[in-house]
Amino acid sequence: MDFAYSTLAVELIGRLRDFMHTQVLPAEADYHAQLITGADWHQWRQPPVMETLKAQAREAGLWNLFLPGDFGAGLSNVDYAPLAELTGCAPFAAEVFNCSAPDTGNMEVLVKYGSPAQQEQWLQPLLAGEIRSAFCMTEPDVASSDATNMQATAKVDGDEIVLNGRKWWSSGIGHPHCKVLIFMGLTDPIADKHRQHSMVLVPLDTPGVTVERMLPVFGVFDEPHGHGEVTFDNVCLPITNVIAGPGRGFEIAQGRLGPGRIHHCMRAIGAAEHALSLMCKRGANRIAFGKPLAKLGGNPDVVANARIAIEQARLLTLKAAWMMDTVGIKDAMSEISQIKVVAPSMAQQVIDAAMQMHGGLGLSDDVPLTRLFAYARVLRLADGPDEVHRGLIAKLEYQRQLANRKQ
Repeated sequence: MDFAYSTLAVELIGRLRDFMHTQVLPAEADYHAQLITGADWHQWRQPPVMETLKAQAREAGLWNLFLPGDFGAGLSNVDYAPLAELTGCAPFAAEVFNCSAPDTGNMEVLVKYGSPAQQEQWLQPLLAGEIRSAFCMTEPDVASSDATNMQATAKVDGDEIVLNGRKWWSSGIGHPHCKVLIFMGLTDPIADKHRQHSMVLVPLDTPGVTVERMLPVFGVFDEPHGHGEVTFDNVCLPITNVIAGPGRGFEIAQGRLGPGRIHHCMRAIGAAEHALSLMCKRGANRIAFGKPLAKLGGNPDVVANARIAIEQARLLTLKAAWMMDTVGIKDAMSEISQIKVVAPSMAQQVIDAAMQMHGGLGLSDDVPLTRLFAYARVLRLADGPDEVHRGLIAKLEYQRQLANRKQ
C-alpha cells in the first residue's frame, strides 16, 4: 500500500491548512452569529460571511477539490483524504470550498451518470457554487437502512415519470440556495431487486413537491441547511429527468456512496483532531487541585488513547481510499464499511473526552465541541447505521474465509 500524497496534493494541503487558519476558523463566530435560527426555515438565509469565504476560496484555487478529472482538482481518493480532514474541524468549512454533502455526492452522480443536458442544467451551477441540492432517499414509514423497503414510487408514464411518496432527513433542502433534489423511488417492483429503482432530478419548485417541516437534531435545526420531511404528490417530470435511465437507482447509489464515505470519515477524523487539540490546550492551562488538568488522574491516558485511536482510524481510512483508487469500490466494500463504523465512533469518543476535560465550558457554544459531537453522532446513522455496515463486513468476511479454505 502506498499512502504517499502527490506533489499537487502536498501543495494543496499546505494552502488549505493556511486558508483554514487565516480565513475560515477566524470567521466561525461570525458565521454562527449571522444565522437566522428556528423552525421557520422560510426565514433562513445564507450567512453573508459564507459567500465571502467561498469567493476567496475560489479565487485561491481551493474549489471542487473532491472531484477527479477535468471537473475538479484531479485528485485521487488518497490525495483528497487529507484535504477533507482539514475541513472537518468546523462543520461549515466544507461548503467554503464547494466540497460539502449532499452536493458532493450529487455532483459525482451527475459527472458519472448525468446526460449532457442534465450536466448543463444542474451540474454546472453546482460546480460554480451558485445553487445547492438535496438527496431524497430515506423514508419515515419503513426501515430505510434496507433500501429494498422503499415505498415511494417513480412510475414511467409514456414520456413522463410520476413521483409519489414521503421522504425525510433530506439534508440541505432548507437551504435558501437549494434548487434541485435527487429523488430515489420504486419503478418496477417485479424486476431484479437491484434493478427496481430509479433516481430522478427534481427542481424544488415542481408542482406537487412540498417541504412539510424541518427535523431538529439534538434540538437544533442545522440552519441554514436543514433536514426536511418532503411529500411528493403526483409530481410529473419529463422522462429525461431520470438519471442514466429507469432501474439504475441502486447502481448509482453504490457509486455515489463510496467516495462520500471517505469524505465523511476523513472529516470526522479532522473533527477528532480539533477536539484533541482543544483538549490538550485546556489540560495544559487549567489548574485544579494544584495541578494542570493534564496531570490529574487518568487524563494522560485519555490523551494518549485519543491519539492512538485517531491514528488507527486515519490509517484504515487511507487504506480504503487506496483500495478504491487501485482496485475499485466493489473490492473495497468491506474496508469502506469498516471505516464508516470506526471513524464516527472514534470521533464521538474523542470529542466526548474533550468535552469532559472542558467541564461546563465544553457544553456551551463558546467552544465548538457540542457541534462536533452532534456531527459525529449523526454520522453513525447517516449513509447506513453501524449495524448494517457490520453485517456487510461479516458477510464479506465469511465469503473470504470460505474462499481461503477452498484453496
